[in-house]
Amino acid sequence: MNKFYDIGIAGQIGRYSDAAETSLGARIFVTSGTPGLTPEGRVPEGIAAQAEQAWHNVLCMLKEAGLQRADIFRICQYLTRQEDIKAYVEVRSRRLGDHRPASMLLVVPALVRPEFLVEIEVYAAKRD
Repeated sequence: MNKFYDIGIAGQIGRYSDAAETSLGARIFVTSGTPGLTPEGRVPEGIAAQAEQAWHNVLCMLKEAGLQRADIFRICQYLTRQEDIKAYVEVRSRRLGDHRPASMLLVVPALVRPEFLVEIEVYAAKRD
């Protein structure tokens, strides 16, 4: 149902696909920007810990909706520091394994709370 396209651009940069497609009639699931915040309101220290928590949050939302990481067709990630890209990508790669959805990674001046170093948006689709 989700189809991924590679024309050789993404592979020069990282582990993601150049484009993704989903079918009409699929159930579409979209997260809000999801930071590395625990349900108790704690923000872990450092990019690796926040990235782990953010991906944990996203994967829990998918599970709650009856979806899995293979249903993700696009991710958009926001970091506040250029120097955190490598550590973030390591966490993302571990959490996604061989799955390579379309991806956008942006470095922005700030997120909604100054202690947030990362936020992730996920788009998933599955035919019921």
